[in-house]
Amino acid sequence: MIKDNIKNINDIIKHTCENSGRDENAAKLIAVSKTKPIELIQEAYDCGMRDFGENKVQEIVDKYPVLPKDIRWHLIGHLQRNKVKYIIDKVYMIHSVDSVRLAEQIQKEAEKADVHMDILIQVNISNEDTKFGLNENEVCSIIEEVSKFDRVHIKGLMTIGPMTDNEEDIRLVFKKLKQLSVDIQAKNIDNVSMGVLSMGMSGDYTIAIEEGSTYVRVGTSIFGERNYSK
Repeated sequence: MIKDNIKNINDIIKHTCENSGRDENAAKLIAVSKTKPIELIQEAYDCGMRDFGENKVQEIVDKYPVLPKDIRWHLIGHLQRNKVKYIIDKVYMIHSVDSVRLAEQIQKEAEKADVHMDILIQVNISNEDTKFGLNENEVCSIIEEVSKFDRVHIKGLMTIGPMTDNEEDIRLVFKKLKQLSVDIQAKNIDNVSMGVLSMGMSGDYTIAIEEGSTYVRVGTSIFGERNYSK
C-alpha cells in the first residue's frame, strides 16, 4: 500500500509541476510520519523515501537512533525553545521558526554542537488564531534580525493552508506566500535565501505546487488515516 501511495503521489507531483510550467523535480515530497511506527517509516524508506517530517521533538528523539542515518528529518511542528537542544544534531531542517528568540536558541545550541542549521520562517498567511507563525507584516523585520546569526541559515518560508474546502481561498494563501518570498529575495539580505517554499499537505498539495511549493508535507495519503499514538 505504502509503495503504491508514494509512487502515485510522486507521479502527481511531477505532472503538476510540468503542467505548471515547472521542472518535474521542482517539488519534493516529505512523508509526514508523526505517530507512525518504525516499521511503516522503514517501509517508506525502503520505497525510496528519504525526507520525513515530524511534529514533535520526542518522536524524532525516539526514531532517530533506530532508523537509517541518511534520513533527512524535518521538524514541521511548533518548537519550544527548551527542546531545541534535543534535535539540533538530528534534524536536516526546522520548518517552524516564528520568533527571534527561537532562532537565538537554535544559534546557541548549534554553537554548542558545532553544527549549522537550515531553517524556514513559518508565516500564518491565513491569520487563523489556531495556527502558529508570523503575520505577513512581521516577517521582513524578523528575517533581518535572524539573518545575523552565523549558524542559522534561512532557506525560505513555510505555511499551513487554511481550513477550508474553498480552493480559491487556499490558492490565495499559497500565492501570497510565494509573493512574500519573491519580495524578500529582492532585498538581497545576507545569509537569507528564498529557494524553499514548504506548503501543501494531503488535501491541497497540488494547489500548493501550482503556486510554487518546493516541499509538500504529506502523511495521510501515504500512511493512511490511522493514528498510532497512545
